[in-house]
Amino acid sequence: MAERNKRIGVLVMSYGTPESMDDVEAYYTHIRRGRPPEPEQLAELKARYEAIVGGVFPLRENTNLQVSGLQDQLDKLAPNTYSCYQGLKHARPYIEDGVSAMAQDGVTEAVGIVLAPHYSTMSVGSYVKRAQEKADELGVTMSFVESYHLHPKLLQALTDRVKDGLDRLKAAAGSEHEPLVLFSAHSLPERIRELGDPYEQQLLETSKAVAEAAGVGRWQFTWQSAGRTREPWLGPDILETMESLAKEGVKALLSAPIGFVSDHLEVLYDIDIEARAEAEKLGLTLERIAMLNRDPLYMQTLADSVAEAASDLRKD
Repeated sequence: MAERNKRIGVLVMSYGTPESMDDVEAYYTHIRRGRPPEPEQLAELKARYEAIVGGVFPLRENTNLQVSGLQDQLDKLAPNTYSCYQGLKHARPYIEDGVSAMAQDGVTEAVGIVLAPHYSTMSVGSYVKRAQEKADELGVTMSFVESYHLHPKLLQALTDRVKDGLDRLKAAAGSEHEPLVLFSAHSLPERIRELGDPYEQQLLETSKAVAEAAGVGRWQFTWQSAGRTREPWLGPDILETMESLAKEGVKALLSAPIGFVSDHLEVLYDIDIEARAEAEKLGLTLERIAMLNRDPLYMQTLADSVAEAASDLRKD
């Protein structure tokens, strides 16, 4: 049995991505709950990864850098207090692996946080459930950060990016075209609305706060990257929204995928390749905000949120 570790464990959770092209099939099979993808489905996903400059590896590296960045920030905030561990939903190390690693190191108290600012029972909620079940099994007491979508430092980081993006858009499209900021996030099945899920409302709150802080005159929210299942997903999709906006006379668009915190497939392919191709077809000038990745303000947001949850943990 591991000696008791007085440090507070921090389980940093995210969706996960393959480490190499060889891992894509296993990754896709895990997403499909053990059902291997059809050959054409696998070929399509592999083609998306191949289309991204640098392939799969930068996607995994982004998460690794965010975890190490959070560790650095926590060490500044409270030296020798926290130890970060990684837990992924669909790739190794899985969420359960991260909890097991903490337990093996003798950690008895831990905080869980997801690299996603907005809460949904189908996203963050599912991460928390898996982590809690494993923690209960191994005797680790856990507290969770469920959302941080209105943290002042997160809003500042996003506001800075929108301002920068608008400057680039005006330079590309000309000042005669009033720009529109198109906020977006990963779609989820429509049934979350029946559950009273806060996901959609939190996304709108973040969008509104950032738009106001950046002095944005025109903005809209849309969805992207919906899953391909039989049930209806939240819409309209960003490509449909772009078509509607073009018909309304919009000429300059700034894509702000605020539901995502790093450069990965849904940004590098769905926005930078698919949406850009659609923009060209529609005669739109499209720019995208830079993603948060390891931005110091984002790292501080995570560290503040972890520290607050840890104080609640110690109260208990």
